[in-house]
Amino acid sequence: MRVALDGTPLLGRRTGIGRYTENLLTALADCHDIAVSVTAFTLRAAGELSAAVPAGVRTRSLPVPARLLRSMWSHSEIPPVGLFSGRADVFHATNFVLPPTGRAGGVVTIHDLAYLTMPETVDATSRALRELVPRSLARAAAVCTPTRSIAEQVMDAYGPAVPDVVVTPLGVDPEWLTVQPPDARTRSRLGVPADYFLFVGTREPRKDLATLLTAYALFRHDWGRTAARDVEGGPPSLLLVGPSGWGADQEPAAGVAIRDFSPTSELRSIVAGARALVMPSRDEGFGLPALEGLAAGVPVIVSDAPALVEVTGGHATVFAIGDTDGLAGALNEVTTRGDEPDEQAAAVLRRYAAGWTWQRCAEATVGAYRRAARTES
Repeated sequence: MRVALDGTPLLGRRTGIGRYTENLLTALADCHDIAVSVTAFTLRAAGELSAAVPAGVRTRSLPVPARLLRSMWSHSEIPPVGLFSGRADVFHATNFVLPPTGRAGGVVTIHDLAYLTMPETVDATSRALRELVPRSLARAAAVCTPTRSIAEQVMDAYGPAVPDVVVTPLGVDPEWLTVQPPDARTRSRLGVPADYFLFVGTREPRKDLATLLTAYALFRHDWGRTAARDVEGGPPSLLLVGPSGWGADQEPAAGVAIRDFSPTSELRSIVAGARALVMPSRDEGFGLPALEGLAAGVPVIVSDAPALVEVTGGHATVFAIGDTDGLAGALNEVTTRGDEPDEQAAAVLRRYAAGWTWQRCAEATVGAYRRAARTES
């Protein structure tokens, strides 16, 4: 089967969707009955795309402004995607927007519905999905979602317009399962504190950093009046790792440090060295940093956003969305466990995370491709 895949998220610094696309593509390249090619819808594709895909994967693109294409595809069925990707049995749109597919079967990945359910928390590009996604569903023969929670939301929101839905859970690289906390020299090289809570992700309203920062301030205020006063070295810092995104700027606060970007090799060490990884999101489609935290054997604290609860599977501390007191209490509880790592607990977290593989994601996705190919044949 010939599959063309939208590789636009591979370009530039990798967001969560970029990492999904990268790892899915790598796993698909090992599927012997699938011939994968990659295209991108941007002016810079020709210069960057070939270097962003695994060896042996074919790329084909035409330099066209992405905004122009999105505008055209929101109102018409031209230009067909084959003009960019070449001939394929299936075209997979990895980032919400499925172009007109011509004779190819269409598959689209819908990562979350924040653009529909929480439009105030997303930027203008994401809000445009309110018009683009329904057209994508009309063109698609199959829809991929990262979790059952999002699959249910898609079906509830769009009803009969939804074609076959296939849940394609994301995975973790094996390197996450063996990573060790950084030693003092590595911490110094990376510029991270000796003791810290960690947030990983784009700093945008949907991630609800306001709740995290308020809860962290409460935690610091109460530090001297709790069992945590016995922990040497003062309260842990709060390290925010990820791009600035959009929305109101967060004022610097006591104990808070920001690192705009870390390549994956460094990020693994940073995660492994955290006292806990925290995801306070108001909405998530999957929550890959939470799973990677578990894979690194690190305690994870998440909001009760359905996808985060689903993915962590009872192995994270859960607090109610927006509950600053609940989150502050969870931060305090983590510090009372002491400074020595609990190897037995870490092993349980790693075993759980090891069941989430990119190969499983690829196999489920190939199932969606086969449905789409049969629909078009």
